[in-house]
Amino acid sequence: MIVDLPSTTTSSVSKKLVALREDVGSMALSRVLTLIVVVDDNGAESAITTAMAASRQHPCRILVVVTGNRRGAVRLDAQIRVGGDAGASEVVVLRLYGPLASQGRSVVTPLLLADSPIVAWWPGAAPADPGADPVGAIAQRRITDAARTPGKPRTVLGKFADAYLDGDTDLAWSRITLWRGLLAAALDQAPYEAVTRARVVAAPDSPSGDLLAGWLAVRLKVPVDLTRSANRSGIISVRLDRASGPVDLVRPQDGNVATLHQSGQPDRTIALPHRSDAECLADELRRLDPDEVYQDALTKGLPKVSTSRQSAAQAERAGKAPSVKDSARTAARLRRKARTGASSAMVEAKPAAPAAAERAVVPKVVRKRPPAQAKPSA
Repeated sequence: MIVDLPSTTTSSVSKKLVALREDVGSMALSRVLTLIVVVDDNGAESAITTAMAASRQHPCRILVVVTGNRRGAVRLDAQIRVGGDAGASEVVVLRLYGPLASQGRSVVTPLLLADSPIVAWWPGAAPADPGADPVGAIAQRRITDAARTPGKPRTVLGKFADAYLDGDTDLAWSRITLWRGLLAAALDQAPYEAVTRARVVAAPDSPSGDLLAGWLAVRLKVPVDLTRSANRSGIISVRLDRASGPVDLVRPQDGNVATLHQSGQPDRTIALPHRSDAECLADELRRLDPDEVYQDALTKGLPKVSTSRQSAAQAERAGKAPSVKDSARTAARLRRKARTGASSAMVEAKPAAPAAAERAVVPKVVRKRPPAQAKPSA
């Protein structure tokens, strides 16, 4: 159900929510938090879809603050979405025009759920200091996205680091959760040797690469180099140098499967899919306390990361970074081997012919003639 309220007030929106609750049912009673989405008109629908998908794991009231044209008269256009049009949440879209466009906090305050945590999310360009933003100041958790904030990743993350407050986090951090888990699991396997150096290869526009490098620097306490790769996106590879040989985790750009190579272990292919914004947002809504690991990677690890002047191709030729092409060939070989093994197993398990099976299961029945009876004596 979608209800449009043009040229309205927050009081009218609140009353309409109460009326819909009586007609449709208790919509807000099971909500665990209020999610405030601050976005411009161009990205509003995409952000609403992402928030609705994340709310299936965390039922919440979603307040979407859409900043419209700041010129002209003051006007508030509202839209309420409930039921099938809101997923597991209730969505209130507030479009602010004129001087009201800079008063998002005043508009959302009457619509906040009582006694529930508040999370602010900027799907697009985020303020340099989220905690000082009027909406961010009332939130216990502030979620930014450095990948969609204008500027170079290191510059954007540097501003977030300078203004960091407990509760700040970024979707670029959530996108490397699987990378961090796989690298930690690889180091938990023999040989148990210390890492002496690390290198991350990522695209120039990938803040996730910077955060992964910062995490490695602060956790391993070793020099970490960050190499940029042109004509690619996201994180491409990670190399951890050890005495017995490197640990290489490589994911081709066009796939969701990575290749893991480490000394003393067979090469393996591991699922490493690209995470959607809905998955990352759901992860960040799962915890409302400060993320100390993200804080360390952002504020302590990033300053220790060295940006290499070599390109990714030069680092590969020098043997300082794993070859993406070699990893792709290894993955293809492992897939062919897996298919061959599966085909062989199917041949070995081929059932017997029906006639032979019947003879093996149902024994042949031999009918015996009854013994001849003696004739009675005369």
